[in-house]
Amino acid sequence: MDHYVDIDLHPDPETSSRHILGAVFARVHRALAQRGDGRIGVSFPGMDLRTFELGRRLRLHSNSIVLRELLATDWLGQMRDHVKVSEPLVVPVDARYRVVQRIQTKSSPQRLRRRLIRRHDLDETEASVRIPDEKAKFTRLPYLQLQSASTSQSFRLFVAHGPLGDVPTMGHFSSYGFSQFATIPWF
Repeated sequence: MDHYVDIDLHPDPETSSRHILGAVFARVHRALAQRGDGRIGVSFPGMDLRTFELGRRLRLHSNSIVLRELLATDWLGQMRDHVKVSEPLVVPVDARYRVVQRIQTKSSPQRLRRRLIRRHDLDETEASVRIPDEKAKFTRLPYLQLQSASTSQSFRLFVAHGPLGDVPTMGHFSSYGFSQFATIPWF
C-alpha cells in the first residue's frame, strides 16, 4: 500500500455531499466486487466524528499498478461529473496506519422483528408489539446510506476508523474496501 487515489466531491447545491458520497461509494463497492482480489483499501480522511460525517473525500489505497488498472476502467460512470479523481500518488513517508472497518449493528428493530417472525411464527403486528421501534440502539459512528443491489433495500453502512499505529499490517480487504485487521496509510 504505497500509493493512493483521492476522490474529491464537487459541491452541488441541489444534492447533499452525503448522498453523492453514498453514490460514489456504491460504484467503488461494485468495482471492488468485480475485481474480487481484496487488494484495495478505502478510507475517509475528511471524517468528522463530531457531526458523524465522512467528509467530501474518499481515498483508495493500494499499489500503483492496481490503482492504475482500476482507473483505466469506467467504474465511476456518470458519477465522474460529481468528483475529481487524482492520479495514483505516493504515500508520504511519515504516514501512520489504521484499520478502517465496517461495523454492523445488530440492534435494528426491523431486523430483530424479522428474526422473531421467522423463529416463532408470529405476524408483523405481534412482532412490533414485542419489539417496538424504541428498542433501537443507534451507533454513534459515521455512515453511508446505500441501497442493496440484490434486495433494493436501503441500509446504513457504519464506518469505524481504528486507532493510529506506526506499523502497517498486511491483509485482505472486503468488496467494500474494509478490513478487520489490515491497515491503510493515514496522513
